[in-house]
Amino acid sequence: MDNYIVSARKYRPTDFHSVVGQSHITTTLQNALKNNQLAQAFLFCGPRGVGKTTCARILAKTINCQHPTADYEACNECESCQSFNRSASFNIIELDAASHNSVDDIRELVKEVYIPPHEGKYKIYIIDEVHMLTIAAFNAFLKTLEEPPAYAKFILATTEKHKIMPTILSRCQIFDFHRIKPDDIASHLQYIAEKEGVNAEKEALDVIAQKADGGLRDALSMFDQMVSFTQGNLTYQAAIENLNILDYDYYFKFVDSFLAGDISNVLLMYNEILQKGFEGNHFINGLANHFRNLLVSKDVSTLDLLEVSDSIKEKYLRQAQSSPNGFILKCLGIANACAIEYKDTSNKRLCVELNLLRMASLANKPSPAPNPVSAAASQTNNAQAEEKKKELADNEPPKEEEQKVDLKINTSFRSPLSVNPTQTLAIENKKRSDETEIAKNLDWDGFNVVWKDLLAQIKETNANIFFVLSNIEPINNGNNTITMMFNDTHMREEFIKVKQEIVKTIRDKTEVKNFNIIDRLKSTETEAKPYQPIDKYNYLAEKAPALHKLRAFFDAGIDY
Repeated sequence: MDNYIVSARKYRPTDFHSVVGQSHITTTLQNALKNNQLAQAFLFCGPRGVGKTTCARILAKTINCQHPTADYEACNECESCQSFNRSASFNIIELDAASHNSVDDIRELVKEVYIPPHEGKYKIYIIDEVHMLTIAAFNAFLKTLEEPPAYAKFILATTEKHKIMPTILSRCQIFDFHRIKPDDIASHLQYIAEKEGVNAEKEALDVIAQKADGGLRDALSMFDQMVSFTQGNLTYQAAIENLNILDYDYYFKFVDSFLAGDISNVLLMYNEILQKGFEGNHFINGLANHFRNLLVSKDVSTLDLLEVSDSIKEKYLRQAQSSPNGFILKCLGIANACAIEYKDTSNKRLCVELNLLRMASLANKPSPAPNPVSAAASQTNNAQAEEKKKELADNEPPKEEEQKVDLKINTSFRSPLSVNPTQTLAIENKKRSDETEIAKNLDWDGFNVVWKDLLAQIKETNANIFFVLSNIEPINNGNNTITMMFNDTHMREEFIKVKQEIVKTIRDKTEVKNFNIIDRLKSTETEAKPYQPIDKYNYLAEKAPALHKLRAFFDAGIDY
């Protein structure tokens, strides 16, 4: 049986043209070769699996190529290229700094640098994972890196540029490798699938490309795994099952259920996801990303920001058109908060379910249609219904909206005069329905009686509000308007919390419908403060004359 070679090695690029997704790097290197402007040291930085070491090897081979092509690619025919392809080149030395990171290893390398090449023009040193070198090793390498022999070139590669000493960085030409785009990865996988005779669906390759997160080597590893799993018939369903990826359809179904307010279906779908072995944080992060994609899909011009296939883009576009902007933004905020809360909560399932219910409650549900039988009876017996409505007005229960308003007010303060909320609201509804009633003027004496009675009863129920109200004096402005002057902002804020309830109570007791209260802060102008000792003494003595006698008794002086 022949030795199996993984795709990451079998299809590893051998020239600049075959490097995937790094044209800004390869073009610069080819121009440097063409113009004979090669630096003495290069530093290749970037995430894992994006082609740093591959480009370093291609550059090293091309530098020593005896017959480069017109576009400065290695010929792969000369003795130098042939020896490199057989891994038998003595002029290209690779060093793994992860395992050779001591100062002694670098000293040995420095000694070898000063030995000229036996064949070819240059000796090229490729040092991978260079950030693993110790500080002493970096310092030992510093002088040689800055002023190497004319025949020596250094190519350093790292995934963590921030760990390299600034003195090393300043002596290198730095090339930043980008994460490879999912479209480029998918195209390369399609090329390999055709070469290997694998029947692969485009959606399956797109899933692998997105899962790889910009790393081509990771994508090729997953591709090999999936080919073995599916025996050469790579489908989308097999890809999401084997790679532990949640299907897009779930997220689309969840949003549809949110918009419909279908809480039962939301809980059942989440239970199905848990039974398939997915973690709650994996799901909620995917849902947050789905809402982000919906927001991006609101405008056709930003649709290209989605790193998905064209068929999935169409689904996002359709669902985005049926989802209000406010709904998407609120759901995105809830999902983000849930992802943060998920780490610290003990009941993780309940945490996710509660946030899913919040999302489902955001949709505006239509009010139920009226009963046609009741509507017909209402039209035929309109006069009798009006008479019956007037007779039962006093005993009519409050409407749902009125109950909500009353509860909202009572969470902060319930007026002691509103003993029966139902009866109070019924009386208020009856008063407001009578539009022909003439507005009454405020009786100031009557108001003072109601105000004192109100303070006496508040004292027993809410000491905080009583303290605020007892420290202010109402001012009659006329036109049924009272002004309340407050000394500070805090007291005013406490009053504002219960202002509407107090106004409603006074309206009921005085029977003045157009009565209102204006709250204001007193002037912030302050008198000059005493700073000198004599000024402080006189200021205190003015408030307490006995201070003069105390000073005379002790025969005390004043420190000027």
